Amino acid sequence: MEFEEMKKIWDTQNNEPFYGVNEEALHNRILAKQRSAYHITNKSELLTIIANIGVACFILGVSLLNQSPNIFMIILAAWMFVVGFYSLWSRVHRIKNGRRFDRSMLGDLRHAISVATYQVRFSQLMRWNLLPTCALFILGTWSIGTSFWFSLVLLILFVFANYGARWEHNIYKSSKRELEILKTKLENPTPNDRLSDPANH
Repeated sequence: MEFEEMKKIWDTQNNEPFYGVNEEALHNRILAKQRSAYHITNKSELLTIIANIGVACFILGVSLLNQSPNIFMIILAAWMFVVGFYSLWSRVHRIKNGRRFDRSMLGDLRHAISVATYQVRFSQLMRWNLLPTCALFILGTWSIGTSFWFSLVLLILFVFANYGARWEHNIYKSSKRELEILKTKLENPTPNDRLSDPANH
């Protein structure tokens, strides 16, 4: 149920439509969006942390056991360690900041916007991260004599990954914008946007 759909309720005294906001329904909508954003962000963070640190450990282990260590792969492992631990630090910081919001409807909305903003920034960071990761991986495969066609396939895969990440990023931006519009309406209501409880009419 969207904001505009929740505005129209029935005035039983005058038997006429009354335009207001069902506060309970609106709060439930906000909580649903907050839980959705939190769930997606939580999964994105954990996947980024585990994937980067796990793959970095594997690459570093293989490189160090090799008699001729691949410098590009070692740099890639170091870069992935940085991304993984930075993501871990960001996660801890985000969870800590989430405790400062009160449990009112407006407080939950501000918390949802905070998570959505973080989600957009984190998504953008991961998109930019594809560039150095792709470059280092391709340079690493070239340095050990991998064929041009194999490297070309890797490059195409990274291009598709970037396209998918951009599409996902735009969804996060749209969700954030929707929450910000709702916050503006609640903080600066028009006469037709006033909060109302259907039980009182």
